[in-house]
Amino acid sequence: MAKQGVIELLIDPATRDLGEFTVRRALPDKRRQRVGPFIFFDHMGPAEFAPGTGVNVRSHPHIGLATVTYLFEGEILHRDSLGFVQAIRPGAVNWMTAGRGIVHSEKVTEEIMARGQRLHGLQIWVALPTEHEEIAPGFQHYDASDIPSVTVDGVEIRVVIGSAFGATSPVKTQSAMLYVEVNLEPGQEVAIPEAEELGVYVVEGGVAVNDELVDSGVLAVLASGATGTVTAELKSKIMFCGGDALDGERIVWWNFVSSSRERLQQAKVDWRERNFDDVPGETDFIPLPDR
Repeated sequence: MAKQGVIELLIDPATRDLGEFTVRRALPDKRRQRVGPFIFFDHMGPAEFAPGTGVNVRSHPHIGLATVTYLFEGEILHRDSLGFVQAIRPGAVNWMTAGRGIVHSEKVTEEIMARGQRLHGLQIWVALPTEHEEIAPGFQHYDASDIPSVTVDGVEIRVVIGSAFGATSPVKTQSAMLYVEVNLEPGQEVAIPEAEELGVYVVEGGVAVNDELVDSGVLAVLASGATGTVTAELKSKIMFCGGDALDGERIVWWNFVSSSRERLQQAKVDWRERNFDDVPGETDFIPLPDR
């Protein structure tokens, strides 16, 4: 008999207009700020960019978090104030540690801009543990071939971050977390992995978490200790996301995350007064918002 009642909350993400395209933002939500260390969760696209158009996110700062970019289709060009320039493509991982402060931009190459592209992926923020909030900034790139793939009972699984289903990702993190892509054919099922806090995001398709239905584009936050299975009602792609609970409250303001309100205020001043390092070769930037 299937276990029931494992879903604590269903989050239907809000749509945000980023100018060139829109995203669906599942976290933070007014009812739930985070799941494990995941404190920001954006689903980008699928979006079609005609020739001559493309992603153009100007330089902007971060503190107290790590950003994780993971694409299913398309390409984005990352540049940061440490001097890293790295294209991210499907299946690869860009992990950027902001720590005490970093600035980056997300754009496309001239070639992609000229021909256009279809873009689809996820961008998340991971809040850093309190003891690591002010560590030195850094950037790591992992090719798609570095990310372990396993097949369990015919189900294709990629362990993007963390350990599950007998595989361990090489992505280095500051806390225990889980980020897993699962591709399911209709009727296939996958066991719910273990994590202190866990969510199931339906990228496409539709699934049942035990007997509870979850539609495409919805984040199901699971109850602590949830067990059972996720079964595909349709051809589906899902992401398991979660990990250890954060060690205390976090404040999110614009692109900044911190356990200290005073630290956030200092970050605002530093960006307004241009005290952050610049991205080499770039002069355009996103000004500090009024609110």
